[in-house]
Amino acid sequence: MTTENQELKSVTELAKMIRSGEASASGLLEKSLARYEAFNERVNAVVVTRIEEAKKRAAEADAAAARGEYWGPLHGIPMTIKEAYDWTDTASTWGNLEWVGNIPRKNAVAVQRLLDAGAVIWGKTNVPFMLADWQSYNEIYGCTNNPWDLDRTPGGSSGGSAVALATGMSALELGSDIGASIRNPAHYVGVFGHKPTYGLVPQDGSLPPGCETAGDISVCGPLARSASDLDLALSVLAGPAGYDQVGYRVELPPATQNQLSDFRVGVLLESPACETDQQLVNQLQNTVDQLAKAGLSVVDSVPEFDQQEFFENYLMLLRAANGAAASDGIYAGAERGARAWQGGDRSYRNLVDHAMRMSHREWSIHDEQRTKYRMAWANYFEEYDLLLCPTAASTAFVHDHEGERPERTIKVNGSQEPVVDQLFWAGLSCSVYLPSTVAPAGLVEGLPAGLQIVAPHLHDRRSIRFAELMENEIGGFISPPGYDTI
Repeated sequence: MTTENQELKSVTELAKMIRSGEASASGLLEKSLARYEAFNERVNAVVVTRIEEAKKRAAEADAAAARGEYWGPLHGIPMTIKEAYDWTDTASTWGNLEWVGNIPRKNAVAVQRLLDAGAVIWGKTNVPFMLADWQSYNEIYGCTNNPWDLDRTPGGSSGGSAVALATGMSALELGSDIGASIRNPAHYVGVFGHKPTYGLVPQDGSLPPGCETAGDISVCGPLARSASDLDLALSVLAGPAGYDQVGYRVELPPATQNQLSDFRVGVLLESPACETDQQLVNQLQNTVDQLAKAGLSVVDSVPEFDQQEFFENYLMLLRAANGAAASDGIYAGAERGARAWQGGDRSYRNLVDHAMRMSHREWSIHDEQRTKYRMAWANYFEEYDLLLCPTAASTAFVHDHEGERPERTIKVNGSQEPVVDQLFWAGLSCSVYLPSTVAPAGLVEGLPAGLQIVAPHLHDRRSIRFAELMENEIGGFISPPGYDTI
């Protein structure tokens, strides 16, 4: 049996090894746990474990395989899930001390689908408080560090997810995304992430305690070490649940492109809505140039709308969605900022407060504008297959837990810029419910850079296919130094 670096192989490879008898579920789990013991103290990615149960399930998976029985495409694959997902008899706190007693009685739909496909889930990964930061720290579980530089953030809110993958503690991860919470950690840590089309993967069991209504913009989706794993995971996760599953089925259009030369793409690497690090822009441009040399057709064209206005529309809808889950105290405390916004003080903090308290009529006006933006995107994709763009304004920044997020800044091109400005790159796709994939695109001064690949509505497989071809051409996941072996 081959054992060298099994835990860093793709899920697709590991699944084949289990079926051929070259690997076992128990052996793969032990490899993952060995990495957990070796690395987790320094990165603090996995914050909850159910190891003995996982060992029992892995043994059952091996016994089933010995009989020629396989539970599904993830049979025996060791993985972790984001802390906010409901996992029976395990707390879902969202990093909130008030929710430490939130013990779900049933699994989230996405978690159950992974289990039904054969996955061996053994732990949960860290998140920021209320999933509301691009850093993953909270009072319950502490701070997660980027394995490329422990002084830097791994992103958020699926920061622990990306780190568990990059360090080989997990073969696959389940994250969520409303403001790049899958894509940003993938970019910062150097793994693959996919934000599905809105509504494609059910949110049931990934919502705040007591909430049964799916949130606007937010989606559930996978992170992985290869593009093919994203496609495999999406096949497991996608499809209606609850009332809709009685009559609806999902049949995603396949990607018809088989080589880079089959794609015609637009590129947007800089925007007046967000100051973006020039070194990152250069690295992404170099990546696009390499792909063009391999046959990719690159066109200087972007969707036709005012990017500043688009960004503000997204922020209004985003903060309205976030505000729906706010406590009564936070809602009441937003009144002063909301009044200031209406009085003309258009700071980001006031926008957040105003969006939380806006009338349904005003929300509907923003939603109508979003529909017009969605139509503009649809027109764009009649001519172009994809849009390539950054995921964030820079590579991973140094931990900064001082003050509150609206006041924090990061250094971009020699100046301190508001950290929240880079939500522009997040909202470019998720505001309008589009799928997008992040794929590793090399390093900038020793830190990972990810290229965001935006696709048309429900053409999730198209952006994933592009990521796979990109991976084949320029390379994909690279293990952080010091984490390739144990």
